[in-house]
Parts: sequence; structure tokens; C-alpha cells
Amino acid sequence: MASLKEVRSRITSVNSTQQITKAMKMVAAAKLRRAQDAIIQMRPYAKKLSEMLATVSAGAETAAESPFKQVRSVEKVLIVTVTSDRGLCGAFNSNIAKAANLLINEKYATQAAKGNVEILALGKKGGEAFQRRGFNVNTTYMDVYTRLSFGVVKEAAESIMADFEAGKYDAVEVVFNEFKNVATQIIRTEQFLPIVADETASQNVSASGANYVFEPSEEQIVQDLIPKTLKIQLYRAVLESNASEHGARMTAMDKATDNAQELLKALRLEYNRSRQAAITKEILEIVGGAEALSQG
Repeated sequence: MASLKEVRSRITSVNSTQQITKAMKMVAAAKLRRAQDAIIQMRPYAKKLSEMLATVSAGAETAAESPFKQVRSVEKVLIVTVTSDRGLCGAFNSNIAKAANLLINEKYATQAAKGNVEILALGKKGGEAFQRRGFNVNTTYMDVYTRLSFGVVKEAAESIMADFEAGKYDAVEVVFNEFKNVATQIIRTEQFLPIVADETASQNVSASGANYVFEPSEEQIVQDLIPKTLKIQLYRAVLESNASEHGARMTAMDKATDNAQELLKALRLEYNRSRQAAITKEILEIVGGAEALSQG
């Protein structure tokens, strides 16, 4: 059984830890509100823009000529992992690493064996995880969350699009956490490039027989709309991940606080037992001493 001093020291330590986890939970909750508002406002815009692109692409011949819709034999692959910069958020980051590994092993195993799979890390934890695994990791935008804005994500998207257009990559996949609620994040793996044709939109356009009037021109609209949609798509993934991170951290710190409380109960019980044992021992020693003196 531990001494009273050791148990007291452990109780003090757990108390301090509990105060820290409570504070971190409150900070995460405050950040979550802002991040949740940002993604809720972004989703309708991103969805409408994607629907517009699908509709215009389905009815426009020039859309098929876009360099971002060119389907090539897949030799070189870029996996964009969207993680956080910090830990203490449960399995948030490890789930992304597992999903990306699963994607590579199931879909791009041949390319990985040749060393033709590159990781673009948006967030430090993803970059560090894949560097330890020996992957070629692009860390240019690893600190995206230190100055999170559309401008920064736009730069990353433009860089990816330029590399794809130049033939550096034949396929680009994005792996991120989609925010559902505070306790639930859904792993998403989306093909970023090449753009996959929306068959439903094509059927809808054909069935409706709609005749669109393009201003200034069909080609110009498609050329402007496709890059803008891709940038918004990546920005949405980052905002989803940002909200998911704070939700995951809030949940993790809440559980840590509860666990600390349970541990405190156990330690206080152990302390009381040790204290009672020490008092009983002292009483027995006093009684034994008194008896010895009386007999003497």
C-alpha cells in the first residue's frame, strides 16, 4: 500500500490535470462555435457551386476539354491529408492516417511500391505521421491552420491543380474528417482530380432538354467555374476538418475530466484507508506500550 505522502502527491497531481482538461474543454468549445458557424455557412455555397458545375458541364461540350477532367493512366498519385496541428483530440488524427493508408493499400498499392505516392500534408500531425512511415511528404502547406483563410487554401489548391495539369500527378485524393456533431466525425475520401463526370446531372440535362444561354461564352464560364469549384471544395474540406478537430478535442477533454474525477475518487478512498490503517497501527502501538508499562 502506498504511503500517505505518495497518495497526497498523486491527488494533487490529478487535481491539477483535471483543471487543465476542464480549461482545454472550454477553449475547444469556444473555438468549435466559430468553426461550426463557418462550415455551416460554407456548405450551401459549396453544394450549389458543385451542382452548377455539374449542370453546366453536362450540357457543355467544352467542359470535356478541361485539363482538370483528363483521365490518364494512373502512375503518380497525390494524397492530401487534412489533419490538425496539435494532439489531445482522441483518434482524430490517427483515423486520417489509417484511412489514407487503407486508400493507398487498396487503390494505389502498385504506385506505392514504385514510390510514386506523395503526401501533401495540410496540418502538422498528418505530415509527421507519414514522414515516420517513410513517405515523400510535401510540407509546404503543413502550417495551414496557423493562418487559416481561403487565401492560404486557395494557394494550396492552385499548386495542386498546376501540378496535375503539368502531368506531375495523374490522380489526387483528399482524406479529411467531415463534421457531423460534437461527438461524431465522419472520415471522407474524395477524388479531387481528375473531376469525375456527374452522370445524374447529364441525364437530368438531357431529360429536361434545357437550352442554356451562356454569357460571355460557354467556354469562359466553364474555364472559370471549374477552378473556382475545386478551390472551394478543398477549402470546405479544411473547414470540415477544423470544426471536427475542436469537436473531437472537446469530447476527449470531457472524457479526460470524467476519468480524472473517477481516479480522484479511487485515490481519496485509498488515502482514507491508508490513513485509517496508520491510525489503527498507532492505537495498537499505544495500547501495547501501555500494557507493557502496566505489567512492568
